Amino acid sequence: MSLAAAFGLLLGAGAAGPELYFQQTVVTSVDGRSQGPGVVSQVWHSGRRMRLEAGEGGGAAFILRLDSGQAYRLDPETKTAVAVDAERLRARSHMEAAMAGDLMGGDEEGAARTAPLKTPRTLAGYPCRGYRITAGSTVLDVYATDRIPVGIDAFADFLEWSGAAQSLRGLMAELRRIRGFPLETRARVSVLGRLHETVSTVTRVRVGPHPSALFEPPPGWRVVTEEPEE
Repeated sequence: MSLAAAFGLLLGAGAAGPELYFQQTVVTSVDGRSQGPGVVSQVWHSGRRMRLEAGEGGGAAFILRLDSGQAYRLDPETKTAVAVDAERLRARSHMEAAMAGDLMGGDEEGAARTAPLKTPRTLAGYPCRGYRITAGSTVLDVYATDRIPVGIDAFADFLEWSGAAQSLRGLMAELRRIRGFPLETRARVSVLGRLHETVSTVTRVRVGPHPSALFEPPPGWRVVTEEPEE
């Protein structure tokens, strides 16, 4: 799982909350110049199970099963499910989260501050309140709605697994103070004199149960084990 995916999970549902599906678009820029049209992804969340899928349907997918310690990468073109070493994946995610904490300055309690933004917005059909979190060279604008019965606190299992809870604990402490479900985050951080910006916007949300098959390799697909790195 990449760092971008780990941050995407911060938009997700919680272990104690209802099952949730959402679609989001992530756009990045450097010094105000867009790095592309944006990446669309879908997320299904059910307790300690998560599925992330590229595009708007039928794309490559990733399944993370914290309940069973399993992870799979799904390739629809070859109908292959690659069983990933979940412990190695977790170690890599912790390393990336630690690097992000160093760059963003959000690795210590009390390192971040939150202030409300004046202008409300409507995102994915939900009214949202805005907040600005500052930590070191990082500015994080968050728009959240209280109309969806899910908050970040309920997402503790995945935050712990990814390393974000430890490496970004200053930012996480402030995020936990925000009530509701974040529908847009805009992160700006200065690295070596260049301004990097990432905007993640949820465009569709659905609350309700998911078929268990979403969190398993599809029937008839070939299941292979990922080759260990040398």
